[in-house]
Amino acid sequence: MWSKNGFANPINQQPSNRLRLNVMTQSFDFIASAKRTLSLERAAIDELAARFDKEFTKACQCILACKGRVVVTGMGKSGHIGNKVAATLASTGTPAFFVHPGEASHGDLGMITSEDIIIAISNSGGTAEVLTMLPTLKRIGAGIIALTGKAQSPLAQSANVVLDISVTSEACPLDLAPTSSTTVTLVMGDALAVALLEARGFTAEDFAFAHPGGALGRKLLLKVEDIMHIGDRVPSVDREQSLMSSLAEMSNKGFGITAVVDSDNKLCGVFTDGDLRRCIDDNVHVKHAKICDIMSRNPQVTHPQMLAAEAFNLMEKYKITALLVVDPHMKLMGIVHMHDMLKAGLV
Repeated sequence: MWSKNGFANPINQQPSNRLRLNVMTQSFDFIASAKRTLSLERAAIDELAARFDKEFTKACQCILACKGRVVVTGMGKSGHIGNKVAATLASTGTPAFFVHPGEASHGDLGMITSEDIIIAISNSGGTAEVLTMLPTLKRIGAGIIALTGKAQSPLAQSANVVLDISVTSEACPLDLAPTSSTTVTLVMGDALAVALLEARGFTAEDFAFAHPGGALGRKLLLKVEDIMHIGDRVPSVDREQSLMSSLAEMSNKGFGITAVVDSDNKLCGVFTDGDLRRCIDDNVHVKHAKICDIMSRNPQVTHPQMLAAEAFNLMEKYKITALLVVDPHMKLMGIVHMHDMLKAGLV
């Protein structure tokens, strides 16, 4: 029913579709549906395990021998998975990038060379946009690894290596939406990346070089020498100096600590705010005391090549806020403070 001003009359209006939908879904078991999806996709992965055979080994060997790049391609949901597969390969030591098959025939095939390996993803093996690329890829001379669920498909027939990503059924109750098949494809891509990572002897530091902007990269790459203070910024006093002059050095430098060194700049000990409080408690004569008599000996130290993350762990372990940096002969080189860790994003 409509009012004279043209707006719907809320009194006479029939229950909305949203209201009817809310009534219908109140009794729906969402958790049972989620568990069913998980069960079906887990079963699909279990079935995949039996297909890691000589073709998988051949695919890995082809990629390891590749002098160019791994080029991943796929359409629709396969393309989304392909993007992730390319990114995982690239970040684990296998140079790779994604090419959209729809764009490939309009210039992007120019990115591909005869030294590249193509990973073409198509569950049906008959995706038109992917098949359109094949004649040119063969003319270029690039190797083709097919990830497909149809062993006799056009894509499989054109490939040098075929990896079976077939599934018994999708998790979608209509058996239409790519669900189990995309999960299996992603697992196959991860399996390739990890197998190649291990075969190359790829290390955590190698991984960090590909992720310098992330927290992991900072933890694995940033060293004490990158963030330590040097030169005049380092609080330091001679072991023969008085406590009073040492306190002035601590105040000027602002680290709450000063190094105590000998005439060769070799570290003898440290004096901290905590040591000062203990001196007061012990009724030490502040004006007449020498720093060498009240300093803390054998302090915790670090060296320039230590990872900053390891130095931070030392600070946490010993509940201190600063570490002196020394060379192999215990000569003072610098100081690193907890605030430096904060600024570097390690905390």
